[in-house]
Amino acid sequence: MASQEESVREFVAVTNVDEERARFFLESAGWNLQLALASFFEDGADDDIVTLPQPEGGSSVCRSTGPSTQPRVTSFRDLMHEAEEESDEEEGQRFFAGGSERSGQQIVGPPKKKSSNDVVEDLFKGAREHGAVPLDRSGKGSGESSKAKAFDGGGYRLGAAPEEESTYVAGARQSSNSQQDVHVVLKLWKTGFSLDNGELRNYNDPGNANFLEAIRRGEIPLELRQRSRGGQVNLDMEDHRDEDFTKPKMAFKAFGGEGQKLGSATPELVSAPATSQQDQAANEAQASASVSLDPSQPVTNIQIRLADGGRLIQKFNHTHRVSDLRQFVVAARPAMAAREFILMTTFPNKELLDESLTLQQANLLNAVIVQRLQ
Repeated sequence: MASQEESVREFVAVTNVDEERARFFLESAGWNLQLALASFFEDGADDDIVTLPQPEGGSSVCRSTGPSTQPRVTSFRDLMHEAEEESDEEEGQRFFAGGSERSGQQIVGPPKKKSSNDVVEDLFKGAREHGAVPLDRSGKGSGESSKAKAFDGGGYRLGAAPEEESTYVAGARQSSNSQQDVHVVLKLWKTGFSLDNGELRNYNDPGNANFLEAIRRGEIPLELRQRSRGGQVNLDMEDHRDEDFTKPKMAFKAFGGEGQKLGSATPELVSAPATSQQDQAANEAQASASVSLDPSQPVTNIQIRLADGGRLIQKFNHTHRVSDLRQFVVAARPAMAAREFILMTTFPNKELLDESLTLQQANLLNAVIVQRLQ
């Protein structure tokens, strides 16, 4: 209590005000003499003090009335409130560290990251400011150049007379260092961008920062200039900011190079003349009748699978030879007389080279024979 009275006397000595007014400023500043003096000289010298009736508790409470509704002492809580009201979107979030209600340190965080919509809008804005104009692409496919590309390949020059031979004229070859015009479509998606039908490249990737900054300045990025080798670069920008990236299906592209024509690797196939089912059945019946079968001798059934997919089953004596099987096949399929073929067993596969052997000697009793064309 003695210290409070001493503070009042010092406040009166410095400000030359009455004790009641000095006590008001000291109570408002929590009896901090330096803070009370600062508050008095800043905004309290001209304010009037109104004394309210004292409660039964005994201590007097004084309040200031005037046009200003701001508190005389700005606290740490007031600074936080003002910072929230005056925050700008371009600045980072404000943080406070240390101190108490009346003191502290304000820390401004990093700038807020722009959304994909803001990035796309900045790119289009920068392009428009540097002379870009809207392009009507109706009727044109994605990435299609407005300028038709002339044919530059080779071809045959026809002779002027029937006896004059056609000559081959080679196309103009472009050197690897020659200039060439390049047409590129820059598609701006929700999370990134793509060039023509390429892969998605993220806006936040540091590797794409120089590319996007060049677009924002209205310049052609370096990687596109390198494609043209000093030629003209035509860049179109498409707005897909509300769409997710979808990679288009690659269209079939025919081979456009040159090569040497080789000879045919497959032999010419000579198809058998078409025969009706009636003629085929008549030939098979005639072939079966041509086999001389002795009922008194042992008999075996031979199945022959033909090269044309047909199948023949015929009875033979054990003494018939392999050559008789060949004659039977030719009789059933007369067209095979002009073709070379071999006869083979199935399991195991073995070519019947010696046709003079009997069926019993060749171990072909009740066997399956396969015909193979040569």
